[in-house]
Amino acid sequence: QVQLVESGGGSVQAGGSLRLSCAVAGDIYSRYCMAWFRQGLGKEREGVAAFNADGTTTYADAVKGRFTISKDNSKMTLYLQMDSLKPEDTATYYCAALKLCADFEAGGRYWGQGTQVIVSS
Repeated sequence: QVQLVESGGGSVQAGGSLRLSCAVAGDIYSRYCMAWFRQGLGKEREGVAAFNADGTTTYADAVKGRFTISKDNSKMTLYLQMDSLKPEDTATYYCAALKLCADFEAGGRYWGQGTQVIVSS
């Protein structure tokens, strides 16, 4: 049973924007802090953005000021708005339900299948 489904990836030129979406099963959405991760080719997976337990947000330094995490509780959907994209943002992006809120290192309890983002220069 697929519980996290991402969409919205694609190819864009540097400086462009994309918005990723992640539809989340209800029991997961309400119980976990949700986050976005990414993994570039040959690189380790890294946390990008997350909601904390108090509703605040956390961002990786590499994306601060360019990416925005948001959610729609009525749709149980997580979003990642990505602006001013750079070639180094090229990666497969995953939404995840964090094992521990505010802790990217602990990783996710549940993962989506990933959606690819390619940024060309």
